Amino acid sequence: MASSMRSLVSDHSRYVESFRRFLNNSTEHQCMQEFLDNKLPGIIARIGDKKSEIKILSIGGGAGEIDLHILSKVQAQYPGVPIKNEVVEPSAEQIAKYKEVVAKSSNLENIKFAWHKETSSEYKNRIMEKKELQKWDFIHMIQMLYYVKDIPATLKFFHSLLATNAKILIIVVSGTSGWDKLWKKYGSRLPRDDLCQYITATDVTQMMDKLGIKYECHDLPSTMDISDCFIDGNENGVLLWDFLTETCNFNTTAPPELKAEITKALQEPEFSVKKNGKVLFNNNLSFIVVEA
Repeated sequence: MASSMRSLVSDHSRYVESFRRFLNNSTEHQCMQEFLDNKLPGIIARIGDKKSEIKILSIGGGAGEIDLHILSKVQAQYPGVPIKNEVVEPSAEQIAKYKEVVAKSSNLENIKFAWHKETSSEYKNRIMEKKELQKWDFIHMIQMLYYVKDIPATLKFFHSLLATNAKILIIVVSGTSGWDKLWKKYGSRLPRDDLCQYITATDVTQMMDKLGIKYECHDLPSTMDISDCFIDGNENGVLLWDFLTETCNFNTTAPPELKAEITKALQEPEFSVKKNGKVLFNNNLSFIVVEA
């Protein structure tokens, strides 16, 4: 592996920008919104029963778009009931964007927001030190388990914080996605970082089976348009390459033979489909619903 290759996570602002490009070029958020519209009302149907306040914990809430979608569903289920929404997010940039989104939104009068600039592990340590285990009615962990060192311990800890009738919603890439194939085939040749793990829903559900935690898993199709990756010098493609490989400046630092191999592989049916002149990478998502 070329020594100049380094993990994308090591350059925070580039990570945020490549992630933004990923969202713009994928159906990631549309897929999540479809799940929240169709399935979430049933999932949260009893979380607020006989409660004077509904407590929601967002782990890795990012810029808040999906969080607000979730909150609107809880409000619809429990009109007028006060909601406490706490957000654990390590990125100051993302928290600032989240606060902007909240400031511009209406119908949030009955929601109290609090933000904690910390990782899930830092949150866990802080809570354990205080010895005041706040119970939560709904916890969601959206596309964040890749950045946790000890995933089983994290799952066990947050499961222990569930109140009566409470649920956890975990969203990660599916074991049927192109990500799974990409990581298995090329992960050992890409820069690894202690901050990031290659995991899919298959790994997460196996961990929960061992922990004896009850869950349901739903898979939904999602794609990412990677056509720009095959146009030399395309800025969007350059940033999508970084996101795909979790490598900072992959195009200029990767060994040419590695780039050539992945370029060829990404156009194969196990990774992508070709449709209307576009190359659509398999970004299938799994929605894991955990019971108290």
